[in-house]
Amino acid sequence: MHESRPAGPPAAAPAQPSPPGPASPTAGPPLPRSVRIGYGLGSLATGTFGTVPGLILLYYLTDVLAVPAALAGAAVFLPKAWDVLINPLVGAAADRSRLQGGSRRPFLLAGALTLPPLFALLFAAPPLRGIGAAGYVAVLFLLAATAYAVFQVPYVTLPAEMTEDPAERGRVLAWRVGFLGVAILLSGALAPAIAHADGDTPGSYRTMGVVVAILLAAGMLGAWRAVRRAPTVARSEAEPSLRAQLAVARDNPVFTALAGMWTVQALAVGVMLAGVQYFATYVVGSPEAVTPLFACMIGPLVLMMPLWNRLARARGTVFAQWCASLLFTGAAALVFLTRYTSPVVGYVAVALVGVAYAGLQLLPLTMLADTLAADTARTGRRRAATFTGLWTAAETLALALGSGVFAAVLALTGFRSSEASEEVAQPAAALTGINAGMSLLPALLSLAGCALLAVYASRSAAASAPAPGAPPSTPSDPSAPPAPTPNATARKGTRRVR
Repeated sequence: MHESRPAGPPAAAPAQPSPPGPASPTAGPPLPRSVRIGYGLGSLATGTFGTVPGLILLYYLTDVLAVPAALAGAAVFLPKAWDVLINPLVGAAADRSRLQGGSRRPFLLAGALTLPPLFALLFAAPPLRGIGAAGYVAVLFLLAATAYAVFQVPYVTLPAEMTEDPAERGRVLAWRVGFLGVAILLSGALAPAIAHADGDTPGSYRTMGVVVAILLAAGMLGAWRAVRRAPTVARSEAEPSLRAQLAVARDNPVFTALAGMWTVQALAVGVMLAGVQYFATYVVGSPEAVTPLFACMIGPLVLMMPLWNRLARARGTVFAQWCASLLFTGAAALVFLTRYTSPVVGYVAVALVGVAYAGLQLLPLTMLADTLAADTARTGRRRAATFTGLWTAAETLALALGSGVFAAVLALTGFRSSEASEEVAQPAAALTGINAGMSLLPALLSLAGCALLAVYASRSAAASAPAPGAPPSTPSDPSAPPAPTPNATARKGTRRVR
């Protein structure tokens, strides 16, 4: 539903041209290429921080700092649960901000100056073990999550404010997704390789923390510098409270279904990320196997995204999302056979997961952009920051919960924590739990995401369908556009013939 506008020239002035369609006022000059590329650099940070803690933080606690599995899961999950509160509040604060340099850039800079050192301290491996180590990691992770929210929420909002041209916004998002794939692949392969270089010693984790902190700083500061040249063509409207923001989400059933699907999907990915290091160590039989496994999972990301995009254009985004979701479900279930067959099966299955993951990263963002545009057309209000704040909060909470869920599997199956210098034999139940937690559990979660995708598809179709029996316009409806004049009808008919 677009804003009310005449369908043709008014009857009183037939010679006047008809007002432009919805795309005309939104189309503007293209953004500078440096802005598009520079904005994409920010995904080096969002992809890295979204990947590395989920990939190795739980393992760092249980197998380096000797933290019991249940306590380690709480230390990873609770600080990220804070994002549910802080992300929407950051979005509202950025909406209301009138700081020099634009409402978003000061927040980008604040996050860029605080997250990298906090990340390095997170993996500083102090001389603490057990409960003390869990407390140290939880506090640093809470501070890092807060710094990340200060950067991420305004960052995600920027495309909707830099341009109102959907095609130009798509080009901006293409750079963002491309850099996201590079960041996930680079950080996901580099961080474990550095951490395992000296046999999982605290010193190797310190080095890894510093290297990843430099990568975070490069991406965040690059984005902050680049968007100084970006125009602000629209501004979001802040909701006064978190309760009001949740009410806005409830008012948009299409968004709630889409966000629910995204959350469950992120939870499935979070469980797999948390489990891949344990899977490499205890199922494949080598801690170093995490690097090729992760490369198999993330390697297809950049290569397959154009193909998923092409499928979405040819058959529709929802159809492409169905394909990606079902492929992820089947491939994740296939991983379970690794323990009973050969590591080759695991590598192939994880590579198929990576093909699906490329679509699962790209397609929901496309559907989100469509949903936000439809909300603006329906309500006349720009609430992108509110929705994206809730969206990113749901994603980060789900990824953190993935670590917590996998930690619960470890605890329930009797996993034995240890220091880096110890070798502990795990019970058979723990090995089965690791294998199933890496495969069957994500597959079941993906099926739940498919159910929510069906809800989204039906609600989206219902929202875009015209009211049954309602004419295009009626004289008694003052909000409807006036009926087209015969001249306008003739012109439309001529266009159809051609």
